[in-house]
Amino acid sequence: MRVELSGITKRFAAVEALTDIDLTIDHGSVHGLVGENGAGKSTLGKILAGVIQPDDGELRVNGDGKVRWRNPRDALSHGITIVAQELTLEPKRSIAENVLLGMEPRRRGLIDRKGLNALGAELAREVGFEELAAKPEAEVGLLRVSERQKVEILRALARRAQLIVMDEPTAALPADDVRVFLETIRALRHRGITILYISHRLDEVLAVADAVSILRDGRLVRTGAADEETPGSLVTAMLGRPGDLAFPPKQLPSESAPVLLAARGLTRPPAVNGVDIEIGEGEIVGLAGLIGSGRTEIARLLTGVDRPTGGEIRWDGQVVVFRSPRDAIDQGIALLPESRKDQGLFLSRPVRENVTLSHLVHLSNAGILRRHQEEAEAKQIVDRLAIRPATLKTRVANLSGGNQQRVLFARSLFRRPRLLIVDEPTRGVDVGAKRSIYELIVRLAGEGLGVLLISSEVEEVIGLAHRVLVVREGRIVSELTGDSIEERSVLEAAFATRSGNEMLASNHDGQSG
Repeated sequence: MRVELSGITKRFAAVEALTDIDLTIDHGSVHGLVGENGAGKSTLGKILAGVIQPDDGELRVNGDGKVRWRNPRDALSHGITIVAQELTLEPKRSIAENVLLGMEPRRRGLIDRKGLNALGAELAREVGFEELAAKPEAEVGLLRVSERQKVEILRALARRAQLIVMDEPTAALPADDVRVFLETIRALRHRGITILYISHRLDEVLAVADAVSILRDGRLVRTGAADEETPGSLVTAMLGRPGDLAFPPKQLPSESAPVLLAARGLTRPPAVNGVDIEIGEGEIVGLAGLIGSGRTEIARLLTGVDRPTGGEIRWDGQVVVFRSPRDAIDQGIALLPESRKDQGLFLSRPVRENVTLSHLVHLSNAGILRRHQEEAEAKQIVDRLAIRPATLKTRVANLSGGNQQRVLFARSLFRRPRLLIVDEPTRGVDVGAKRSIYELIVRLAGEGLGVLLISSEVEEVIGLAHRVLVVREGRIVSELTGDSIEERSVLEAAFATRSGNEMLASNHDGQSG
């Protein structure tokens, strides 16, 4: 399928999200789309898939006359659909039920379950998704994220989609699943499926795309062959200037800095098994390891989200028991969760409410909210973190990913905690927003805040942390300091030596395309 967009413009109130976009996506190609948060990437993808309608411009499919989608069903009838970062599957239904929803084979008016599973398995086998073909009756909610994405792709193919918009498809995937997913993209291209691939991960885009288009502030900067671009050239085009991808210089904490938090033998089987951890004032401690290794579960125990079954936590040298996150917040410990959309933000509510949500008791008198104080203090932290647009009334859903993440930081920092635990702090944000978040974390540590940094991006942990703890199967298996903090050491500890070396090699292979 070949698609031509001409003069596409989209406005949201007074904001022009896209301006006069001319773009051609060739048949059977993978077309990358990159840009900072707020550049208009997702808006363009949604217009192509009929989720939203442009205010001006034309769309042509396979050289035919102008078409205009009223909704996603119109787009799908012409062979175009979208696989968004937030999947739209029914978690309690099976793979086959999700793939063939509304298209189920029937016998005597009833759904033919045997035939349904057979059709689902046959389609999965045709595409090469053998692991799904082997279990068409499996409940989707129990699948890995990468498998659920494949179910979404199968559902699109079952409806004869010829162009699939993929918006940040690997944002929540670990490295090994990313490689498998990119192979899936290549296989779809081989079948003649056209793909618009939207991602912040520039190395992935260059590894899989035939052509790349760059958006900046709602305008198309350029389109070119992927093999003629580098991450550096893309960043320069995205930002309008050379981008500094390096990490801020580390500011080592004072050797006499007191220990803020110390956990001994922290246990909650099966995820956490006898963890010892210390975090000092002004220290950034990195927590590295595979997804599922127990990193997030450790953070939940340290902040009262879950209760340990063994071990103890000391805060300022005193044994404490956090019965809820409120207890931890009152002690000066704040948590920035790994998923801002699922665990952190109320997307339909304004910035002000999201920032002050955890602190209303301190902004109230006899149960009545002191609105002027709430607005004044929220405005102060919003300005400090440079959240844009800097209006407290803006719905969080209308902010870019980077600014949504800053709103979470604003809530966590509202009452000036002494320890900040950040879980995947740059997930789903662009390179410019990443750099600003790195600078914020380093600045906070320089001001004396203790930081526990959890990240799936090894280079992020290495670039920011003063000390790195590697988690495997719920245990701290390695502690790295100074010159020993490097990629090979982290991966060897995370995977055990032999697997770590193999993983390191495959990472390098994947980056080179």
